[in-house]
Amino acid sequence: MSNYLATKFNDILFKNPVIPASGTFGFGREYEAFYDLSKLGGLCSKGLTLEPKSGNTGMRLWETPAGLMNSIGLENPGIDAFIENEWPHLKEIDTVTIVNVGGKDEESYLTAIEKLNAIDAQLIELNISCPNVKAGGMAYGIKAETAGDITRKVVELSRHPIMVKLSPNGEAVADIAQACETAGAQGISLINTLQGMAIDYRKKAVVFDNLYAGLSGPAVKPIALRMTHQVCQAVKIPVMAMGGISDWKDALEFIMAGATCIQIGTINFNNPMAPLEIIDGLEAYCIHEGLANISEVRGIV
Repeated sequence: MSNYLATKFNDILFKNPVIPASGTFGFGREYEAFYDLSKLGGLCSKGLTLEPKSGNTGMRLWETPAGLMNSIGLENPGIDAFIENEWPHLKEIDTVTIVNVGGKDEESYLTAIEKLNAIDAQLIELNISCPNVKAGGMAYGIKAETAGDITRKVVELSRHPIMVKLSPNGEAVADIAQACETAGAQGISLINTLQGMAIDYRKKAVVFDNLYAGLSGPAVKPIALRMTHQVCQAVKIPVMAMGGISDWKDALEFIMAGATCIQIGTINFNNPMAPLEIIDGLEAYCIHEGLANISEVRGIV
């Protein structure tokens, strides 16, 4: 473990602050052909739901000039299959394991969390961009009240620390983060994708069956950086930031904005080696600047 990059996220020790983002790394198996996954600070699972999901129909990925749009629809094998088939492999990797969990309603969230109590994951990333049926299908994460309510119930049930993943598509993100902190969250991650739209002029049609889709990649970085800074100013719990990070300089900017750890998403598709390059770049920066640890520049702006 490099002393330059060793990072504490509450009581969890990461060997470095670099983690592949949920939905961009599967369960890590495909990337093992490129490098030793234990070199990563952590692994964040593909988003899981209580029941298996086949995902959305039609076009799922669409490139933009500075990013990627996706309409995957949380395709995943379900919690039970994850515990049986993926967890035995993940737990043998010498790095922190984060399990991302979504739901279709309150009951499915809580049942999924209860099932995950059976495994020894270090951290749960709670995706609250899912619809609250009782609130008319509105995503839990776009209002402080609903975000706080589902967070409190999950925290009470889970034996794992809960990090809540926030959407950029709702109310003031700092207010939502504060509501999650008050409800007992032990960390915040952000941002999820920005809602966008694509039209294929050749077909004279909307690209995605679901009409709108999530935008990620370099185009969203300035927005993600602003929201990260706002949240880091508003809460005392640690923040794991993401959104358009492509190299070590991008990662450093998020750390300077206050993030404790960072997640790497879309760039994994362009450059599978990007997480390791970012780790190396951050360490080289610490050496060049005479820093004992990367935390010395955390939150300096």
